[in-house]
Amino acid sequence: MSQSLNTPTESLKVDDFLQELATIQQSGSKRIAILGSRHVPITHLRLIELMSYALVLGGNRLLTSGATGTNSAAIRGAMKADPNLLTVILPQSLARQPRESREQLDLVMHLVENAAHDRLELAEASALCNQEIISRCQQLICFAFHDSHTLLKTCKDAEEQRKVVTLFYFD
Repeated sequence: MSQSLNTPTESLKVDDFLQELATIQQSGSKRIAILGSRHVPITHLRLIELMSYALVLGGNRLLTSGATGTNSAAIRGAMKADPNLLTVILPQSLARQPRESREQLDLVMHLVENAAHDRLELAEASALCNQEIISRCQQLICFAFHDSHTLLKTCKDAEEQRKVVTLFYFD
């Protein structure tokens, strides 16, 4: 005996589920964003690097930002696999990035700077950058702490845009 969906909310949940299932099962390449905290345990950095390496080797396009920590590990992995499949979107201009980040970012082929955000506080510029990244991706993988407000809001926004979101917590 089958049940029909009685409310628009129930129907919407089924639609969301079916869209997520289709995205996960998609056999072609996907646009996957990896974002996360700057303050990452060292053992986790290697895992993030390996995951981004494997995703890019699988033919997926990877998007991330240029911060240290999670994003830097994602960049390293993608660069080892295929630099052409990596896009890094910065919250501000390259000149505003820390020196250790700039050295890595100088090697990125597809680098998007947001110099217009240089006058903003980094938190505000990062939030805008994250919005741009999720607007370009099909799936978001995020590494955060329970008090990572900007990242958690980014995940919520991505879910509202019907993106597949995988959220890992460090704590």
